[in-house]
Amino acid sequence: MQNYNTSHSSRNRKLALWGCLGCFGAFIIMAILFGACAAIIGIDPTNIKNNSEKTETVDNTQSDKSEESNTGNKEDAKNGPSREFKSALNKAKSYSDTMHMSKERIFDQLKSEQADKFPEEAAKYAVDNLKADYKKNALEKAKSYSNKLHMSKAGIYHLLSSEHGDKFKEDEAQYAIDNLKADYKKNALEKAKIYAKSMNASNEKILELLKSEHGERFTEEEAQYAVDHLEK
Repeated sequence: MQNYNTSHSSRNRKLALWGCLGCFGAFIIMAILFGACAAIIGIDPTNIKNNSEKTETVDNTQSDKSEESNTGNKEDAKNGPSREFKSALNKAKSYSDTMHMSKERIFDQLKSEQADKFPEEAAKYAVDNLKADYKKNALEKAKSYSNKLHMSKAGIYHLLSSEHGDKFKEDEAQYAIDNLKADYKKNALEKAKIYAKSMNASNEKILELLKSEHGERFTEEEAQYAVDHLEK
């Protein structure tokens, strides 16, 4: 009986030892497999923590830059408009005072690639802060069209308000027409003289050009007056 117990106890110790060795072996095999997989896909286990720390650092840096940017914007707002914004405003004032341009046309001129090339934000700042009387500008333009180009009332209004012209608002163009002191019969006669001299046009052709919706847009009465008063 004693020999049986001793043998049974020895057998149990061997089984426990083999169990421990089996677990240790499985651990070794798993470590080897993990290392092999990491080598295949290019992962360095020792860098996982470092990469995590780097990611956190980048996020913090971006956050800091964002805060700096916001601070910079606040400082710009505190210190007033930039030099470029001020230059755009000065340009806009010049266009209004000397060329009597509309708000829309000034904006186009400031940001145009063929003209001043200001950023759109600078151009918008300029027209928003420009103190200009656009009705007065429209009237000055109308005077120029009447005195220098001898245009009709309808022709002047069309040019002032057209998208392909001066781009004044309708009420600004109408104000100009209503307050313009012009002799449209005289203007029609001056136009008729130009057609007669430069084109050697007949009276009928001159009359047609003066009245045309695609031409001078004078009234029937104004066009007839012009033809009647041409040199015979």
